[in-house]
Parts: sequence; structure tokens; C-alpha cells
Amino acid sequence: MELVETTIPAVKIVRLEAFPDHRGTFTRFWNRDEWLAAGIGPFVEDNVSTSNCNVLRGLHLQTLSPQGKLVSVLNGAIYDVAVDVRSNSETLGCWVGVHLRAGDGQQLWVPPGFAHGFAVTDGPATVHYRCTTAYQANHQAGIRWNDPNLAIDWPVSDPVLSPRDAVLPPFSGAIELRSS
Repeated sequence: MELVETTIPAVKIVRLEAFPDHRGTFTRFWNRDEWLAAGIGPFVEDNVSTSNCNVLRGLHLQTLSPQGKLVSVLNGAIYDVAVDVRSNSETLGCWVGVHLRAGDGQQLWVPPGFAHGFAVTDGPATVHYRCTTAYQANHQAGIRWNDPNLAIDWPVSDPVLSPRDAVLPPFSGAIELRSS
């Protein structure tokens, strides 16, 4: 495993080591001790979503017990985005976007305190999220995907959104994150 810096130091690209041979390829997606030693985790929950091409999910966050997410693509391709919503951060309101594709040997580490979303660029896409805290439906929040103040350079112009995502509020910097 190799960690690659992004424009926001807390957000990391994880490059995985692949072991190809005549049968195909073996890749270790996660090892508790290695990832913890690198400052990623610990994890308590795994989730998987499948989305069609042009679907945009997000930008989501959890206000109580913010979740860190290790994001991997198992099928298809996405443009994955992390937005810093930590009130005391020098990069508050800044974002990182990374293209992830099944088989590319990369993951994105989205630490607690970030809103997360992705757009499917080659679908259907199956996305695996390894989370540091359990999902809490009553403490979900979000940010409008196309907020002009964030100016995220999404690779889709007319995405397919859920009814909830279509009415998320703009980023204001006033989202209150709390530990459990």
C-alpha cells in the first residue's frame, strides 16, 4: 500500500499492490494493521451501492459521530469527491475530486469531517465504503451537489439524483459536527 497526498492533506489516495499472474490478479483491499499504521480507520461498518451511469450520490455527511470512509470501486468508474466541512480547518469548503475505476488499484480515504459524494462515469458502478462509525439515519446531512460556492468540477452536467439529494441545502460552513 502507498499513500498519495491530495490538495487537502487529510484526504489520501491509497494505491494498492496488485499481484498478477497467468490466472488474473490478486489485490489486498484492506489489512487492519497496515491501514491503522497509516492513520486510516479503525472501521466498524461496510456498505455497497450500485448506481447507473450519470447517477450522482451526495454530497452526504453524518453530523453526530462523523464517518471516515475508505472508498473502492468494484465495478465501473466514478468521480469521487470529498468536501472539507471541519469548522476549524484551513481547508474548510475546499474539495478534492479523484477518478476511481474498478481494477485501477486505488481507493480514496475520506476522513471524518468531510462531506462525500460521487458521480458514475462508467456504469453501472458498484462502490464499496468501509466506514469508521455506524450509519445513523437521524444525523444525516448534506450539501447541494452543484453549489456555486464550492464550484465542484463534476464530469456530468445533468445527473440523476435522488429526491433527497435534489433538495439538499448549499454549503454554508455552518454544519455542526459532533463526536458521539
